[in-house]
Amino acid sequence: MKKTLLLFALALAVLSGCRKEQATEVVDLPRTDATPEVVAAVDSFVHATQTRPVAPDSITLHSIMILKHGKVVYEKWFNGEAADKPHQMFSVSKTFTATAVGLAINEGKLNLTDSVVKFFPDKLPAEQSDNLKAMTVRDLLTMTCGHDEEPKSLNKDSVDWVKGFLSWPVKHKPGEYYLYNSVGTYMLSAIVQQVTGEKLIDYLDTRLFQPLHIARPEWEESPQGINCGGWGLQLKTEDMAKMGQLFLQEGKWNGKQIVPAEWLKEMSSYQVPSAPSGTRFEDLEKAGLNKDNNEWVQGYGYQMWICRHNAYRADGFAGQYIMVFPDRDAVLVLTTSSSLYQPYMDLIWEYLLPVL
Repeated sequence: MKKTLLLFALALAVLSGCRKEQATEVVDLPRTDATPEVVAAVDSFVHATQTRPVAPDSITLHSIMILKHGKVVYEKWFNGEAADKPHQMFSVSKTFTATAVGLAINEGKLNLTDSVVKFFPDKLPAEQSDNLKAMTVRDLLTMTCGHDEEPKSLNKDSVDWVKGFLSWPVKHKPGEYYLYNSVGTYMLSAIVQQVTGEKLIDYLDTRLFQPLHIARPEWEESPQGINCGGWGLQLKTEDMAKMGQLFLQEGKWNGKQIVPAEWLKEMSSYQVPSAPSGTRFEDLEKAGLNKDNNEWVQGYGYQMWICRHNAYRADGFAGQYIMVFPDRDAVLVLTTSSSLYQPYMDLIWEYLLPVL
């Protein structure tokens, strides 16, 4: 009996050791004390988010984290959120999907100029338009796949999302017409899975999350078992901050190049002119939107937005941001539930930009 118990205990110890080896060791970013100027600026910013909006508009902060020179100089959570609590990512997820595309390109598994149809020969419609045939990986990355309307209605359990996307009318020549398209990002996830044999989350776990010491996150999937790509990732605020810092460090982490610097530069550089989600270029003038008053017409990279003030950002619904300021060696992370966009961004520029 004692021998059996001993063997059982040894087996548990071995299994426990295996689990520890498989688990990602979470390592926090270095910290330093906030200056009085930073504290005062954030306090003013928080107060403004609570008092400036006029009902029914609102800004509900969930978290804020500021990094300077690679160190966290300020962090705070609000309204039931916490440092160890993952936050639902919306379109911030897209930046991680584009990073996976760059890693796959670097490994020789695909190219920017690859046609989308080549990856799914068994899911193509009977008749394929010239525009569909011309659509490339780069067109998906830049939201210029040629759709006149985003195929949101495909997000149903009864529809194969890849088949539905490929059957959607491509009215414009790919590469020439910008339209914000989250299902296009899903296609990038499907392509990565097709060429690597791994789901997006698994592919990134060993190449990105583990090197950054981020515990393996959750990511929503389609009914076909493909990570959604354009939404559905869950990250903690510090996880987001690490991603921003990786961009600042041009893809290096602890002395190791984990993402090609040139790819991150392309992701975060102006690639195509942009318009807010749900807005067409032809409607910008009518809506009074221009580069002087709107943050969503500054240009688009590969699944990232260009900002004023020589910055760029990963950007998600309701005000989730990873904002990178190369000139200031700073990163600003915000998670929010907000019905406002440009007014919220204006408060960031007014109160937080001066202390970054």
